Amino acid sequence: MADISLEQARTIIRVALKKGRELNLKPLSVVVLDAGGHVQAFEREDGAAPGRFPIAHGKAYGSVMLGMAGSAQMARAEAQAYFMAAVNGVYGGQVVPVPGGVLVRGAEGAVIGAVGVTGDTSDNDAVAAMAGIEAAGLQGEI
Repeated sequence: MADISLEQARTIIRVALKKGRELNLKPLSVVVLDAGGHVQAFEREDGAAPGRFPIAHGKAYGSVMLGMAGSAQMARAEAQAYFMAAVNGVYGGQVVPVPGGVLVRGAEGAVIGAVGVTGDTSDNDAVAAMAGIEAAGLQGEI
């Protein structure tokens, strides 16, 4: 199984943060996870709240572990709150089911990781994540 390389992770973060500056977003935090849910890279912009790591991680972690992007998780949480509560119980409360958690697929369409961005609105976080993923030559699913 292919994973997101460190070089790709760094590109994702660099471009996501650049996109945030272009859009005048609040300071962002970006995490990139591999297909197993392990941190490949993380950065928190100057001025971002120090507690942003677990939020970014939770957005990405839910995406990779469920194979479901943040927007799909949010829709599921709205339709079946008990299911997402159970999922969060299984994963020790680590899932943050909102946009900004973006599933990443490789060239063959297989899940190779996920990106979590937090700091602005969830929809803006997803836009920044997608910019980074596309710059790394990968496919994102919001």
